[in-house]
Amino acid sequence: MVTNDKFYLSLALNEAWKYQGLTYPNPAVGCAITDKNGALLAVAAHKKAGLPHAELEAAKEALTKLNPLLIFPSEPNELYAFISKNHNNLLKNSTFYVTLEPCSHQGLTPPCAHLVVTLGARKVFIGSLDKTKKAKGGAQILRKSGIEVEEGVLKKECNELLEPFLLWQGGSFSFFKLALRLDGTYDNGIITSHEARVFMHKMRSVCDLIVIGGETLRADNPVLDARLVNGKAPDVLICTTKNIEKNANVFSVKNRKVLVQNSLEFPKKYKNIMIEGGSNFLRAMNGKTDRFLIFHGSDFGLSGSKRIETDLKLKLLYQGCVGNCSFGWHSKVI
Repeated sequence: MVTNDKFYLSLALNEAWKYQGLTYPNPAVGCAITDKNGALLAVAAHKKAGLPHAELEAAKEALTKLNPLLIFPSEPNELYAFISKNHNNLLKNSTFYVTLEPCSHQGLTPPCAHLVVTLGARKVFIGSLDKTKKAKGGAQILRKSGIEVEEGVLKKECNELLEPFLLWQGGSFSFFKLALRLDGTYDNGIITSHEARVFMHKMRSVCDLIVIGGETLRADNPVLDARLVNGKAPDVLICTTKNIEKNANVFSVKNRKVLVQNSLEFPKKYKNIMIEGGSNFLRAMNGKTDRFLIFHGSDFGLSGSKRIETDLKLKLLYQGCVGNCSFGWHSKVI
């Protein structure tokens, strides 16, 4: 495998990370396409459950570049049918780079493996194999159609991208969200930009449960909804040994449950769990957190006084930017 192949797959991988968590209950997936001469045509990702898969998004982007006169429908099934009928062999002998094996089943959209075959791809590079019962087998479909397939490209990195999906498929996935100023403080008011807060409300809207401690409730009195995106507010679990105010803002949201308990155990019915809190809660939740999502505001100001105090060691998996804030997905170094 030449270095370019890893490079193109890394572009797909980076694009997919931008939507990690937002695609729940689907996996985050990225796809890049090059033409028969190796020129880059598209880099795209699956953005949200119910929207086109990464391969379909990338095919649309590539065909738009090659034929700007095409007008694509937005509904995923209609888009799939339109591209299947109107590709005009523009992607003949192209190469696809996908972080996850193209699906083989009919879900909300038709199988991506069949789309790649229809478009006449010459070769497909795959990072992670799909081991779910209903979706696996895409690589076999490609090979049977005469397409060359290379598996395990950037396998470790693609498996790290896929891990949240595998966790909520088999039980639950939890991540601890932190927002810090550049001076390391996290208390006393708003830290991140409006764009970053909108991003987090999108994330909340696809979470089943938000977990906070009594200290966060008393200090910030948060609402913990998804109002900035008109999204569904997740249920809330408050872990505390002290009494809480029944008129707290968290109780003001209709049609959701607010649970209060004195243990740190998560109810088993919840699959996608966000944890929010400060230094004490981070230490308490250390063994229950699968990933860490950390935002850094652009303020060096001294408005805060509390800093994270823990010996937790983290590995950076992805670094991104939203508005004037940076954010990163991290795993714990064991």
